[in-house]
Amino acid sequence: QVQLVESGGGLVQAGGSLRLSCAASGLTLSGYTMGWFRQAPGKERDVVATITWSGSSTYFGDVKGRFTISRDNAKNTVYLQMNNLKPEDTAVYYCAASVREIARTPESYNYWGQGTQVTVSS
Repeated sequence: QVQLVESGGGLVQAGGSLRLSCAASGLTLSGYTMGWFRQAPGKERDVVATITWSGSSTYFGDVKGRFTISRDNAKNTVYLQMNNLKPEDTAVYYCAASVREIARTPESYNYWGQGTQVTVSS
């Protein structure tokens, strides 16, 4: 059974940092493109960052320069380092795994975690 489990969310003040982790079981992450998405109340689920199985990363929206996605294949874990957080970053953050190399929409992903809440206070 495939499981993706996110952790590391919480409450932080604007300008602070958090590191999210996504630990996988039941699949080997090195064979998948991994993505981080976020969903704020009443809004659609949007892609934040992706990293291919070859290690190529892509960032979306205003997270460029603030967020860093990385993967540790030995630990079967993907990370999202978030710096200089803003109140508008507040959302539930999800990690997901895709068998496609280029995967930028929720529909492109095969497996999802349950999400972790990130709240940034002003």
